[in-house]
Amino acid sequence: METIRTVKNYINGEWVDAENDGVIDVENPSTGEVIAQTPLSTVAEVDRAVAAARAAFPGWSTTPVTQRAEYMYSLLAVMQAREEEISRVLTEEMGKSLPDSRAEMKRVFQNTEVACATPMLQQGKNMIGCAKAIDGEEINLPIGVFAAITPFNFPAMAPFWFIPYAIATGNTLVLKPSELVPLTMELLAKCIEQSGLPAGVFNLVNGAKEVAVALTEHENIDGLSFVGKSSTCRLVAQKCASLNKRYQAMGSAKNHLVVMPDYAHMDELIRNMSTSCYGCAGQRCMASSAIVAVGSEMYEKVCKKFVEDSRKFIVANPLDPAVAQEPMLMGPVISAQSKKFILDMIDKGIAEGATLALDGRNLKIPGCENGHFVGPTVFTDVTPGMEIHKTEIFGPVVVILQAASLDEAIGIINNHQYANACSIYTQNGHYARKFKLEAKCGMIGINVGIPAPVPFLSFGGMYDSMICDIKMQGASAIRFYTENKVVVERYWDED
Repeated sequence: METIRTVKNYINGEWVDAENDGVIDVENPSTGEVIAQTPLSTVAEVDRAVAAARAAFPGWSTTPVTQRAEYMYSLLAVMQAREEEISRVLTEEMGKSLPDSRAEMKRVFQNTEVACATPMLQQGKNMIGCAKAIDGEEINLPIGVFAAITPFNFPAMAPFWFIPYAIATGNTLVLKPSELVPLTMELLAKCIEQSGLPAGVFNLVNGAKEVAVALTEHENIDGLSFVGKSSTCRLVAQKCASLNKRYQAMGSAKNHLVVMPDYAHMDELIRNMSTSCYGCAGQRCMASSAIVAVGSEMYEKVCKKFVEDSRKFIVANPLDPAVAQEPMLMGPVISAQSKKFILDMIDKGIAEGATLALDGRNLKIPGCENGHFVGPTVFTDVTPGMEIHKTEIFGPVVVILQAASLDEAIGIINNHQYANACSIYTQNGHYARKFKLEAKCGMIGINVGIPAPVPFLSFGGMYDSMICDIKMQGASAIRFYTENKVVVERYWDED
């Protein structure tokens, strides 16, 4: 019988076995096969990683920014050389398709590329002669030791919302990836090691809740980035605020797509929406899961055509060579627990009186009888306030609502508890302008199903979808990881 290996931690430049309180099985969600184990690292492991990061900070923070950027260039080259290897491991442990994994790696590269520009992005500003013989200057300095706690749905991209920016600006970092998907970050950490980054600048501690709590409460952590449920985000925010830590807490989503009656390109529209809804089996914060059709005629068209297109998705093991390159391939959800929650929500939608227009339950995938599969599922006749509309289901379940006007559609969005992203489909400039100004979401799309900003723009929602005030990526990330210091100076002639 083959021995299942336990993933190691990376602390102070060395791969070390965790002193742990047990392990969690890492499954291939397509087959249910155990492919590795995540150690339940202890608080002592966290202390060691934080101590290493703290010891590395003085030397790293005073390393010239151009040299720090050189490490980002080196890291980028190493990761690009191993892109396909990492993509396949990502697909194996998370379940998304290979095209989705490759696309995720492209975002890893892009975030690292933006961090390469830190010598420009971290520059301050000055004002000569702001008063008589007095000059003023703002400088942006690294803060100290940061931590990041990342989710399962983007095992590569989510950590790289934080790693390159924290390091390039002169801080040191301790990362806790999701215990469900440690293997992708293990490979990326090996890339970091291969880049030659000094020991202690980056540290990786695997584990579950105990590690996350220890990082949040640690007295030698100066700032924390967290991605997860909004309810947990509030707890993280409260704890960090009480300890005077800088924090980011990115939470839940229920993204809406609004279709106006003037939109004529129906085939393009439907495929754009279905790709948004079913990519990564709906397990992404930018996935759309609620469609609002304006007017009864458009509502009937969207319901009919969206269900038809949803039936075309191939649900299978994404590493099956027969379908691995298919553009409309959808893999499993992450776990049996996640699948149960999704199935319970489908039952709830039926009980609420919504029409189950497409049922994705009870799929049989040959060779994957122990996999966690749910097929595309569509509810029509949905009204605001139903649980299936209010709740982030985080699976391939789409609800379709009808609105009488654009104002009503915007009202449905603005009255929802989550405000991550939303999009409108229209060729009318007035509708588009009204939507982008009045819809209360952090990321707005016009004729795009996934309005995910490229990494030189900021990423983040509003209200219950983002429990903080500094977003991720680009210049926002530079602001988060640096302290703005103001210097006012005057000198007298020695004569």
